[in-house]
Amino acid sequence: MALGQNTKFYETPNHPYQGERISEESSLLDRYGLQNKEELWRAQSQLRGYRREARNILAQRAQGDTEVTEGEEFVAHLQRIGVLDDGDELDDVLLLDVTDVLERRLQTVAYRNGLGNTPNQARQFVVHGHVKVDGQRVQAPSYKVEVAEEGTVQFDENSPLADELHPERAEGNE
Repeated sequence: MALGQNTKFYETPNHPYQGERISEESSLLDRYGLQNKEELWRAQSQLRGYRREARNILAQRAQGDTEVTEGEEFVAHLQRIGVLDDGDELDDVLLLDVTDVLERRLQTVAYRNGLGNTPNQARQFVVHGHVKVDGQRVQAPSYKVEVAEEGTVQFDENSPLADELHPERAEGNE
């Protein structure tokens, strides 16, 4: 690794002991089955990056420095990964919430598709290599699932969990 290279891709909160923020973060950790607050902070930093990019493009447009295609490409990218809906525009990026980013994680998509009974169980199935996306095994719960790939999230056919009668699946998939 090169000296001075930034390896931290998130920012911690400025004030560590704010009760309201801590309780909000804890509820998001429970709802999305995140392992620790670092994962939440990464999503928040990613959202800040999206907003920063949108503000820069809007400012350049106001000055007449940029072409319309740059903003369209950015919006198309966010629509492809599912953070924005099809009818949304560049202004809508500023209205995004951290939950919009968290909804695109593989563990959340696997849970929403019924591969796990809880977000934590879906995370475990992903980490243990039981889940495939578009024919490829993905073991990173933070993998961003594109809209086109969402229908291809399924159990690996070689996994014991691919059987509908597996004890871990019997609870919620009837």
